Amino acid sequence: MATTSEDTIALLHRVPVFSALAEDELARVADVTVPRRFDSGEVVFREGDESDTCYIVRSGHVRALREHQDGRSITLARFGPGDIFGELAMFDSESRSATVEAIERTEVIAILGGDMRRLLREHPDIAVKLLAALGRRLRETNERLARQSFQTVQSRVAAVLAQLVAAERAEGAAEGDVLITSTQAELAQLAGSSRESASRFLAVLERAGVISQGRGRLTVHDPGALQGYVY
Repeated sequence: MATTSEDTIALLHRVPVFSALAEDELARVADVTVPRRFDSGEVVFREGDESDTCYIVRSGHVRALREHQDGRSITLARFGPGDIFGELAMFDSESRSATVEAIERTEVIAILGGDMRRLLREHPDIAVKLLAALGRRLRETNERLARQSFQTVQSRVAAVLAQLVAAERAEGAAEGDVLITSTQAELAQLAGSSRESASRFLAVLERAGVISQGRGRLTVHDPGALQGYVY
């Protein structure tokens, strides 16, 4: 997992929280990063753990989930190359609000909260830019939640599929068919719906030729058609 400082700087530049930083500022952040690797199914951290590190995905995918006492779990989000998670550890040491586990073999770079806070104290301009970027991310989250509260199950599931297609395309997926490696239950959780409701709508999409389904995955044949279900 040998990487160069240039590789790390290029990765940091893809992260919205860091994208506004100048090259020398990115280099300072890169100097305090640590490469880590997780196998498929391996837990990065658990809900309730002490929060002391944030992570940026270099390759692979992880998912954030909440676990119930009865054994059930809900997938909250998926993160792929260029995504950051656990970033509040840069500012405080509150316990983790969710569990994050690797969906496949995943490489990340880690930033210890103490290192980042020292860097922010030494370079206030970085702190200002980071706070502005985190503020934008919070506004985007609030807007997404507001939209979802008025959307139907069909609209929410179609929107999630469109987002997953966009993520695959950003990672280099070719035009045409796009493979999504998610179960019906995971898609339902991401859309905030029941598995049964999501399954019925996926069957509608399959009959229309927009998707085809397999075990633990589906293929989107007509990504553009998904927008017709989002309102």
